[in-house]
Order: sequence, then C-alpha cells, then structure tokens
Amino acid sequence: MTNKKFISQSQAYKIRQGCRRRGLKVVFTNGCFDLLHRGHVEYLAKARKLGDVLMVALNTDKSVRHLKGPGRPVMKLEDRAFVLAHLDMVDYVTSFASPTPRRLIARIMPDVLVKGGDYRPDEIVGAAEVRQAGGAIRILPYIRGRSTSKIIGGFVRKRKNL
Repeated sequence: MTNKKFISQSQAYKIRQGCRRRGLKVVFTNGCFDLLHRGHVEYLAKARKLGDVLMVALNTDKSVRHLKGPGRPVMKLEDRAFVLAHLDMVDYVTSFASPTPRRLIARIMPDVLVKGGDYRPDEIVGAAEVRQAGGAIRILPYIRGRSTSKIIGGFVRKRKNL
C-alpha cells in the first residue's frame, strides 16, 4: 500500500511525539473495521472531533480471525487500511498483531482513547494507562443496527433463502 497515512507502529510513535511537541491533541481508537459501514464512518467522524489528529489501529487478519472466528476478516488488512486511510477524518492508520492493543496504546499514550458504545469503561484496553498519564477515555454512542456482524448475518440469511 502506498498511502502515506498507513504507517508502522514506530512511525506512529514518532508522529505522536511530534504532535506532543506542537501541542496537538491525539485521539486514538482501534478495531477490526471489517466491511466499513455507516456506523464506522459516523463513529470515526465523532472521534476526530475530539482532537487534532485521529490515529486508528487495526487488528491484523490473524487477530480478527481469533476475535471473530473463521471466515473473518472479510477484507484483508491491506484493504481495510487502504479504505480507512482514504477517509478525510482519519489522519493515520497502523496495525497490531497482539490480542489487544495495550502495548501500542501505552507507547502512543494518546490524549483521548475512544471506543464505541458497545464497550463498558472497565472493558476498554489501555484505559487505565491513558487515565494514569492524564488522558481521557470517551465512549461514543453505539449506532443501533449498524454492525459488521449484523451485515454479514443478513448476507448469510439472504443466501440461505435463495
């Protein structure tokens, strides 16, 4: 992928350091973002409004498969990153292979860590580290009926009825 917004974790750290020096507020979120849909786009737009720079960390394909099961992700990491990197509200996209992004979050140490409304505060990986460093945790409202699993389930049901 040639888009300059899809960066390594090392590059993300360097960019974060530069933002800190310039006084820019970094917002961070993470997820699978498989089959990008309206719920994702609305969520990312709201997240972006919480700061100056929005970094999105994507689960690798192996990590998505571990979390979501066989048949996922529907789109490979390179394709998911390409789509996200071309959204205006997303400034940078990186990825992580570990089961959770805790290490990446602790290294980046964003000013704001954002997750969707389907999470409870005690379930947000990295929240303790971000709070301890003086950062904020924001849970954005879940957009009902807008989920990748629901979309995929609808495809499966329709296919069975054909």
